[in-house]
Amino acid sequence: MNKDTLSGTELLAAARSVAPKLAERRSEIDTARRIPDDIVELLRSLGIYRMCFSADHGGPGLTSLAQLEIVEALSYGDTATGWCAMIGAATGIYAGYLNEQAVAELIPSLDLVTAGLIFPAGRAERVPGGYRLTGRWKFGSAITHADLVIGGAFVCTDGNMDFTPAGRLVVRIFFMRRDQVEVFDTWDTTGLRGSGSNDYAVENLFVPEHHSFDFGERKSGTGKLAEPEALARIMPGVPLGMARAALDYVRDIAAGKVIAATGQKWADNYRAQYILGECEMEYIVARSAVVETIDTLWDSLDEERFANLSPDARISTALARTHAFRAARRIIARLCELVGTDSIYKPNPLDIWQRDINTMATHIIAHDAVIQSTGAFLLGGQPEFPFVLGLG
Repeated sequence: MNKDTLSGTELLAAARSVAPKLAERRSEIDTARRIPDDIVELLRSLGIYRMCFSADHGGPGLTSLAQLEIVEALSYGDTATGWCAMIGAATGIYAGYLNEQAVAELIPSLDLVTAGLIFPAGRAERVPGGYRLTGRWKFGSAITHADLVIGGAFVCTDGNMDFTPAGRLVVRIFFMRRDQVEVFDTWDTTGLRGSGSNDYAVENLFVPEHHSFDFGERKSGTGKLAEPEALARIMPGVPLGMARAALDYVRDIAAGKVIAATGQKWADNYRAQYILGECEMEYIVARSAVVETIDTLWDSLDEERFANLSPDARISTALARTHAFRAARRIIARLCELVGTDSIYKPNPLDIWQRDINTMATHIIAHDAVIQSTGAFLLGGQPEFPFVLGLG
């Protein structure tokens, strides 16, 4: 298989082919609190980590919907693996904000994995040729197997914070090699344990100017993927893939289920019928909203940059995305209610799925702040989370 010529259809088929293997190792990944090296290398060999590179950089040039479907397929097998693949493949999106020299120095292969947090949790002091970066970041998903790491930081000059002409603090995102950062084993969580989202830190690390970027500066990238919310578009693939897996699991076991107290088959039981129907309804509506809004956005970007789109176009993917996370949480909860106490034991995948979705739903992408920000944007108020609207 030649990764250099893989189409979106081939990458999706590859992701679907590996999903059963991921499902077999779901408990192992959860217990290990990281993605095993052999799975990382398998995904690398399949070309998964290059899926976000545009044709500008020699990548497959997939649409955002095609990327989402790949994440969805991996998450169907294992949630943490899908999450880490989504985060790790963002290398291709970030590349569009680097100049050609930086891309050549940092990303000699399209199959590198990037981990890290874009939000500012550090300080970067201006020095000749670049910055001296100090900070500690949380939620370094995929950092246990990453090649590259990013971190957001406030920019300072002579110890004083820099401000934009509009009065906002200057923030840049800094690229580092994985061997330049210290990782702390902090990711001992309830769910999404396999993501290995540990803390990481650097102290007084020199980062060349061209190894940093902000989302307002396109460099080597053009087109629809060189937009600040391009990675966020594909995030709902994780909860949607997991919800579909849980639904299929319960439908499969329902075929042979009998209510012990009455001998009635689930197939004839109103409660089982209703809950499964309700969950399927939630899933269909949630997934359809994500697909439709991403498709509409993609078509709209033929003529405009994201920041120039109509208000309705700018809020639609954000709302559909947040709804997908919340719908997946409701689906998993209802399925656990239906299955009952069997769902709380660790050999049951519902235990992992419930813990995973509860952890994912604490991510800011699923917070009330997203919904508030869309309403504030429409009314001319102050969004609490402007990033999802393409605002600085």
